[in-house]
Amino acid sequence: MACFTFFKFMMVLSNLLILLGGLTLLGVGIWVRVDKGLFLQVLSPFSTLDTQFVNVCFFCIAIGGVLVLLGVLGCCGAHKGSKCLLLLFFSIILIIFIAEVAAGTVALAYSSFAEGILKAWATLVLKNQYGSDPVVTKIWNSTMTELNCCGFTNYTDFTDSYYSEQSEGSYPPSCCQLDTAPCSQQQAWHSAVQGCLKQLLKALQKHANIVGGIAVGIGGLEVTAMLVSMYLYCYLDNNVS
Repeated sequence: MACFTFFKFMMVLSNLLILLGGLTLLGVGIWVRVDKGLFLQVLSPFSTLDTQFVNVCFFCIAIGGVLVLLGVLGCCGAHKGSKCLLLLFFSIILIIFIAEVAAGTVALAYSSFAEGILKAWATLVLKNQYGSDPVVTKIWNSTMTELNCCGFTNYTDFTDSYYSEQSEGSYPPSCCQLDTAPCSQQQAWHSAVQGCLKQLLKALQKHANIVGGIAVGIGGLEVTAMLVSMYLYCYLDNNVS
């Protein structure tokens, strides 16, 4: 009984924190969606990233909604001793866990295939939308400046592109080592600035331990939540029987 009471208390407490976190994310996401102007005014010191911040609102709403659902199910299930809610909580966590494992496995097994699809998509965007779409141009300029890279693969991604045609055959300044404009094809070739894919892979490898640790931590929390919810469910089921 003491063990059951302890796990019940921990279940309620942890899910209250999950519920609060979900409500916070949901609130921020809705705020950004409804009142973008005020949100961007608050974030005026980070005006160069305003577009990225606003686009995150949908992610916040989705994740916040899931967390609120899990928090409510976990709290009510543990507090009221509801086997139905505990089983539903366990099922949702299990589905999320399986989806994460499957996504990780597919990403590792088909990394080259995914890279090919991503390359085809990025090259098409750079050739047709860079220079014509302000949002795409701003995102790619920020990425190339931060990572000191040029294009997705290299400067050839901009060859015969909309940007190249509109700028009389020149390339973005990031494609030249001196970061000067105009950047000619010959200067871009001599500069040999690496593509953003290689720079992103380097950044991921550099922080692989941190990313791996976070992934293992999240997985551990999910497994713990499933074990605790299943323990409470089995305890209640045995008592009812």
